[in-house]
Amino acid sequence: MSDLPKIVYFGSDAICLPGLVYLCEQGRDLCTIAAVVSQPDRRQGRGKKLQQNPVAEYASTMGIPLVQPEKPGAELAEWLSGEAVALAFVMAYGHFLPKAVREAPAHGMLNFHGSILPAYRGASPVETAIALGERETGVCLMQVVKEMDAGAFADCERVRIENTDTSPAVRAKVGQAVVPLLQRNLAASLRGELKFNAQDETQATFCRKISKEDGALDFAQSAAAIDARLRAFTPWPGAYFDHGETRIKVGQCSATGLVVAAPPGTVLAVGETVDVATAEGVLHLHELQRPGGRMLPVPDFLRGYVIEVGEVLPSVKGAPLLG
Repeated sequence: MSDLPKIVYFGSDAICLPGLVYLCEQGRDLCTIAAVVSQPDRRQGRGKKLQQNPVAEYASTMGIPLVQPEKPGAELAEWLSGEAVALAFVMAYGHFLPKAVREAPAHGMLNFHGSILPAYRGASPVETAIALGERETGVCLMQVVKEMDAGAFADCERVRIENTDTSPAVRAKVGQAVVPLLQRNLAASLRGELKFNAQDETQATFCRKISKEDGALDFAQSAAAIDARLRAFTPWPGAYFDHGETRIKVGQCSATGLVVAAPPGTVLAVGETVDVATAEGVLHLHELQRPGGRMLPVPDFLRGYVIEVGEVLPSVKGAPLLG
């Protein structure tokens, strides 16, 4: 029986895996993973078959005890206390953690939040940072408290956002950024010796959950802003515009700062790309998809569908991403 301190990892998304793998491999000389707590298996895909999320699948493959409550509560808190868990780590778990669960581990719970706090607290920090044109984001190691993402933080690892990065690319960087945080802080956290800094509440911003409606294009924004939103919302909810009665999805696009004297949404050129005027600059659409069809390069798409120069595509003003 190992005398190493016991930890539990709460997580459900692939972004959690680099940190969990580090704890299983490099961290095994410092601690023992007593369990992984993750979302229950859900029905997915066309066949609606029960599937494990990436974290649960990894735990099963590695033989780590897996706990999957529908809702974490008193039973889980009692189990954590009974197992004498020293510390819990949390990242992208997907459930509110009640006080009894937060306080069950001897040294509490620490969360890896995917932003540079106090900016971008909330449900979609990575996607919102990309959509709003940030050049940098990161991961903060912080205390878990009742208020969402309001706990004091111990350390932060910064991540560069390149101007071609999509959401999956930045999420992969954010997941990997957990590793240096653990390298610097795991030993002290297991001893309960981390030093924490309170967040500056006056600088806090809050990002909401992304919805399907956020994919609607608003040509009254700048071309650069639209491009950033499309990259942020790849692969979901994606981007689209309505052309008459047809909803057309947009794949890859690019933006240039060309100055044109045309109302936003005006189709300026049709050929290798569909070029659309925006409030500032021109948006070049490289890939389009009809309902029930495949995403196609524009020249292939236009062989079976007509978009004419001079048409004005409708704009949809979306809800603010930050509250």
